[in-house]
Amino acid sequence: MPKVVEKCSFCGREKSETLVLIAGLNGHICDSCVQQAQMILQEELSAERNKDFAEHKLLKPVEIKKHLDQFVIGQEDAKRVISVAVYNHYKRISHFERAKKDDVEIEKSNIVIVGETGTGKTLLARTIARMLNVPFCIADATALTEAGYVGEDVESILARLFQVANYNISATERGIVFIDEIDKIARKGDNPSITRDVSGEGVQQALLKMLEGSIVNVPPQGGRKHPEQKMIQINTQNILFITGGAFDGIDRKIANRLQTSQIGYKTDKKHDSIDKDNLLQYISPVDLKAYGLIPELVGRMPIVTFMRSLDRQTLRRILTEPKNSLVKQYTKLFEIDNIKLTFEPEALDFIVDKSVEFKLGARGLRSILEGIMLDPMFELPSKGSAKALHITAPYVEEKFQKTNMAKLKVA
Repeated sequence: MPKVVEKCSFCGREKSETLVLIAGLNGHICDSCVQQAQMILQEELSAERNKDFAEHKLLKPVEIKKHLDQFVIGQEDAKRVISVAVYNHYKRISHFERAKKDDVEIEKSNIVIVGETGTGKTLLARTIARMLNVPFCIADATALTEAGYVGEDVESILARLFQVANYNISATERGIVFIDEIDKIARKGDNPSITRDVSGEGVQQALLKMLEGSIVNVPPQGGRKHPEQKMIQINTQNILFITGGAFDGIDRKIANRLQTSQIGYKTDKKHDSIDKDNLLQYISPVDLKAYGLIPELVGRMPIVTFMRSLDRQTLRRILTEPKNSLVKQYTKLFEIDNIKLTFEPEALDFIVDKSVEFKLGARGLRSILEGIMLDPMFELPSKGSAKALHITAPYVEEKFQKTNMAKLKVA
């Protein structure tokens, strides 16, 4: 009986010509074919990752704002500023090679958004990123510390963006990073600190290089850096950084600069035209510096815009008008269980009134709705007979009284 010669089912090499010959159910594969298959697999996966963040058609500022209008209610000034800034940034990237030939280098313009919590800072940045189909990540500045201390290194921000981009470096290098709570790393006084400031001025110094546009060594899996760890190099020149913060008390800095409170009989018409109820609209880089951001960091974020406080009318529109409004979300949740959910206008007015009363902003609307809708969301899915649910004002008021929020005292 002739001896059966074991050989690779793909390339035909005999076992003696290979380092390893792996046996399967009906065939064999050699080490060379395994390596070749791995290379093909990596190329295919890389192509798929590039498809995930394919080049998107660059929209004009007016078109960007129209898209933002579908998701963000009000905040006209901020939407106009951000639409222009984002358009110029990605226009700069698409014409980068031509700009080099023309010997004109267009610098990028990072953005600072100043506004109270719940006014839509994060929503604006997230909507822009989703529209442009670019990688987007949110980082919290309060978790960042200087290198060598417990906490997250500044480079961990880029590691997060790299992971969101499916480990695709080219997609990472044209992504958007939103750094929240940027005001929390402001130094405590106007004078530079002599001692080490672990989570304040030191972090600002560490952010400088990244914001300006340079090649940064990043640990691919995130976490702390150490000498023996393999690093990847990411060029931040085309990464757009949007920072946001409440900057509590900055209105006093603006008021001092504008000299809104004058003593004496002499009046100035210029000061009479100042809207003292909304001083954030007069925000400038000078105020950010006075608040505690170092001049170098302020200089790298030249575009400063603001978010207006949400009034009752705006909150009412937020409930129903956006594409992903809260009412539409809850309607969809009940629709999955074949239950038609409807709201009486007076019921929505009650929810808005409570959000205004407790000064909870847009985030408060969801908290109030969750408390009110808890009972029907718990009971109705088990009742096959329930086909519709109509929410009235008395029903909302009754359910609200049962929530813990009803026990709060208005500040």
